[in-house]
Amino acid sequence: MRKSEAAVVAIILVSFIIGAYLYPRMPEKVASHWNMAGEVDGYMPKFWGTFLMPILLALLSVFFIIIPVIDPLKSNIEKFRDYYDMFIVVFSLFLLYIYLLTLIWNFGLEFNMVQLLAPAFGILLYCAGVLTENAKRNWFIGIQTPWTLSSDRVWSKTHKRGGVLLKATAVISLLGIFLPSYAAFFILIPVIVVMVYIITYSYVEYQKEKKR
Repeated sequence: MRKSEAAVVAIILVSFIIGAYLYPRMPEKVASHWNMAGEVDGYMPKFWGTFLMPILLALLSVFFIIIPVIDPLKSNIEKFRDYYDMFIVVFSLFLLYIYLLTLIWNFGLEFNMVQLLAPAFGILLYCAGVLTENAKRNWFIGIQTPWTLSSDRVWSKTHKRGGVLLKATAVISLLGIFLPSYAAFFILIPVIVVMVYIITYSYVEYQKEKKR
């Protein structure tokens, strides 16, 4: 087992242990969803409110771990495996952080959820940018468009630019710490803009390559 996989398994176990310990003390209806203003607008039954996140974390982790095994281009994944391993650990910690915030809220300590998520999104987006910059062509990880998958050159150019832009969105998302009323916008809008731009960019670069 790789060190990253062991770390992810440890994070999953910690989340289930915390959930099992706190379950008797959880309210019958658990706050589970917050709107863009950081206010609760959704609840779940006690069991699912306590254990849905650990279960989701476990399922996603299995998927992340098997990707390098089942991808037809797994030899390319090995070329950036260290960055991928780093990302799955960061992503698992990100979900654990959300889970802990949810538990804390349900024990009566209220706060602006979106504001506290801003730094976590900043870290996640920055690590996603690092992974994107270093990713080689494969079928699961990175910016998957018909044009990046059809050309190593288009893949490389798109991912280099996309990685830089994702790291820029990470910095922008941190503004949500200081302007909590707009935290969701600082997180979502830059990501959407970058995704639309980078998909278009991959198409344009592919058309340039065809003309050559």
